[in-house]
Amino acid sequence: MAYTYETVRLEKGMYGESGKSFTQVLEERDPSENYRGTPLEGLDAYQRQLKRFDIKVKGAGSDPVEKFFRTSDSSVLFPEYIARSIKTGMEESNILPAITATITTFDGMDYRSIASVPSEDEKSLKRVDEGAEIPQTTVRTQENLVQLHKRGRMLVGSYEAIRFQKLDLFSVTLKQIGAYINRMHLEDAIDVLMNGDGNSNPADTFAVGDSTIGGTAGSLTYEDLINFWAQFEPYEMNTLLVPTGVMVKLLGLSEFQNPLTGLNFQGTGKLTTPLGATLLRSSAVPADTLIGLDRNYALEMVQGSSVMVEYDKLIDRQLERAAITSISGFAKLFQEAGKVLTLA
Repeated sequence: MAYTYETVRLEKGMYGESGKSFTQVLEERDPSENYRGTPLEGLDAYQRQLKRFDIKVKGAGSDPVEKFFRTSDSSVLFPEYIARSIKTGMEESNILPAITATITTFDGMDYRSIASVPSEDEKSLKRVDEGAEIPQTTVRTQENLVQLHKRGRMLVGSYEAIRFQKLDLFSVTLKQIGAYINRMHLEDAIDVLMNGDGNSNPADTFAVGDSTIGGTAGSLTYEDLINFWAQFEPYEMNTLLVPTGVMVKLLGLSEFQNPLTGLNFQGTGKLTTPLGATLLRSSAVPADTLIGLDRNYALEMVQGSSVMVEYDKLIDRQLERAAITSISGFAKLFQEAGKVLTLA
């Protein structure tokens, strides 16, 4: 039986179609739905092209990098291999989905988000009598633009240096680059959570030892956490972002040594606090600082592009020097849904 994927013409212009990824363009020319009930079911259009040219990118039997450049058609697949490996690295240990309420795809560098800032009177749930005016919630665009930032790395190396390297090994380096890029995006997200997105909406900041939290500055007790948790009404503190030093202090509290908490950590590698909040560790959080948030309402991720590679250089020059970038930014949704606690 002849399959369409065996005759698809590959060209580098497939990377340049506006608003579409390489895989999306390839899927249009070779739809996956045509392979239902066949041995190729479950493979996307790109994976079928790897099969067409017998390129193995994973496992002990993976091919060398030069396998992509055996023909002009197969060389067109190389930038997509780079992009997918980078994305894999970005997705490993990625905590951004756990702190963002929504993701907006936006084609541009300056984005204007929306906001609803109700007064205390508007927050109350009032009874509406017959014929009476229904209370209003006003949604407006933010005054200042949210800037998107391009983050990336330059991939430098001669083709001669890597041509005989196995693709499985080369993928490890690419995944590390993806992890670096994702760390940069996480730093942007934490900065917006703490300092706002330029629309006068920084997080309310409390300190251990002040009149609201109580306790002794420099230390951390379970009572301090409860007082911090109490500041989130009407929101729910369901996520805590902390650096390693604070994580160590939290794990030293007797309340965190509950057997069920320990079993959950040993079984899944995930920690939850006795208050029910998911505990996330990141070195991007400043020392002696906790960021509490309601992940359902605190942050919007604005994505200009996922991963972009300089496909011309990768195809025509066989690597040498190519930029790998990702564009994104973050907007504050509801200011009171994220708060900061400092120990010092």
